[in-house]
Parts: sequence; structure tokens; C-alpha cells
Amino acid sequence: MVTKRELKALPEDADLRRADSLAREVFSDVANKWALLIIEALGERTLRFSELRDEVEGVSHKMLTQNLRTLERDGLVDRKVYPTVPPRVEYTLTEPGRALRATVDAMCDWTQQYLHHIEAARNRFDA
Repeated sequence: MVTKRELKALPEDADLRRADSLAREVFSDVANKWALLIIEALGERTLRFSELRDEVEGVSHKMLTQNLRTLERDGLVDRKVYPTVPPRVEYTLTEPGRALRATVDAMCDWTQQYLHHIEAARNRFDA
């Protein structure tokens, strides 16, 4: 965790507390369920769009396209188009994307570890 003193030393663009910071924008780009699942699905491999859609169950064509574009814009995913008919498009995590994947993996591990605890808490809350 960052202390208040350390936050004051950060450039404005790096301060997640500021609504207009680039850091908050990037955080918002990657902290959604589809982006996290896309990053996890890509892992250390390259996938075509249809393969990625099959891996991320429940994602619509539109949401997959939007999230891939955002991740590509942020430099986390590399998109390679092959000049074939029809065009073949492949997606791969970049080095920063692979680094982020370590955090995503930790979040997945946390979810699996505490799933029963969360389920029990929800049952108590909803009762």
C-alpha cells in the first residue's frame, strides 16, 4: 500500500485517487471481468478471435471486440493480422500484459481459495 507521503510524490497521472489520472483510466480498463478473463485466457499463448471467444464463456462478440481494442490500445495485447481471405487475426499478451497476468493469476487463486467462505457469507447475508 502507498502512504500519503508517497502519493504526494507521484505525478498527477499516476495517482489512482484522481478522477482525471491516466492511472485510474488504465486501472478501469483492466479491472473489469472481461479484460481479466481475456488476460487469463491468453496466458502464454496466442489465440485467434474465435478461440478466445470460446475460452471466455459468456462474452459477446461486441464485448470481446471492445475489450481487445482497449487492451491493445493500452499496450497489453498485440494484434496480428494475416493478409488472407478471410483475414486471420491473432492475439498475444505483450510483456506488460504478461506481467499483469501474474496479478490476474493471484486474483484467480484468491477467488478459488475463498469461494466457499464468500458463498457462506452470502448465504448468511441473504437469509
